[in-house]
Amino acid sequence: MKKIKLPKANIVIVGAGISGAVLAERYASIGKKVLVIEKRDHIAGNCYDYFNEDGILVSKYGAHLFHTNFEDVWEYVQKFSDWYKYEHKVLAKVDGKLVPVPANITTVNMLLGENIQNEEEMKAWLKKNTIHYDNPQNGKEAALSRVGKVLYEKIFKNYTKKQWDKYPEELDASVLNRIPVRTDFDDRYFADKYQYLPKGGYTQMFEKILDNPNITILLNTDYFDVRDQFKDIEKLFYTGPIDQFFDFKHSLDEHLEYRSIRFVHETLDQEYYQENSVINYPNEEDFTRIVEYKHITGQKGPKTTIVREYTTDEGEPYYPVPNPRNQAIYDKYREETLKLKDIYFVG
Repeated sequence: MKKIKLPKANIVIVGAGISGAVLAERYASIGKKVLVIEKRDHIAGNCYDYFNEDGILVSKYGAHLFHTNFEDVWEYVQKFSDWYKYEHKVLAKVDGKLVPVPANITTVNMLLGENIQNEEEMKAWLKKNTIHYDNPQNGKEAALSRVGKVLYEKIFKNYTKKQWDKYPEELDASVLNRIPVRTDFDDRYFADKYQYLPKGGYTQMFEKILDNPNITILLNTDYFDVRDQFKDIEKLFYTGPIDQFFDFKHSLDEHLEYRSIRFVHETLDQEYYQENSVINYPNEEDFTRIVEYKHITGQKGPKTTIVREYTTDEGEPYYPVPNPRNQAIYDKYREETLKLKDIYFVG
């Protein structure tokens, strides 16, 4: 065990990402002494961004887009940064064409040679081409009920396989039930009222959130190296993998499955590489997408940085794999949490 002298605290928070930072700020604001423990060498969790050697603001763990319909959330985040409006759009390369995702009228017209002109016609097309399931049992049924067989095959089937290393029928229906479908020409990825990004990036915003004399942050510190030292605290909030917290007691033979991402950064001597911030590759290439951050930040300059994303089973656990097997294992851990007092699982 790592022996370090821990400062006294009322509240201990494991993880300095969104959930941990906001909890720390809220408790510190009412006078509680808060200790934030972070195993990485930086705050901001997966939102961490930085200026690379060419002065381009990039995200270490993939693009993160702020969007909300909640007035109180929007009011809260404005305390810690100035913001600029940014409405995210995604294109997918399919059949040699760049088409909008989520699927909208333009997507259908471009890929299928239709000539849909309005919402009424798009709704009629969807009604004709989707396959109705009263209660979709898996991701494939969910996708077919949302977009129909042709769009499912062209855009979602293989992309899902690359993302999860499972075909849609091997995943819970909830995964593809989230597919948004537009019945108009709206090509925005989100439809929320507030879609903005923090000026100067997320890291500077997290620095302000955590800038409180009642908050102490320990970086490069693994909670599992120091957890035996916590005595007489009021509450502990844990934002990591739930199975690790319980020493994998219910998954010694079969671990909970998580998917990770390998990010490959490349800086090029050209102003832009692609015409959009994110281009998905559902069928071609072995990566899922390319992100070009200058489209997101609005920065200018003679160079650009692109990031190819490859999903993998190795590395940081970003996405729990949602299927019946993992749900059954997770439910055992959830039962364990109900036995604990003043320990909370978030994030």
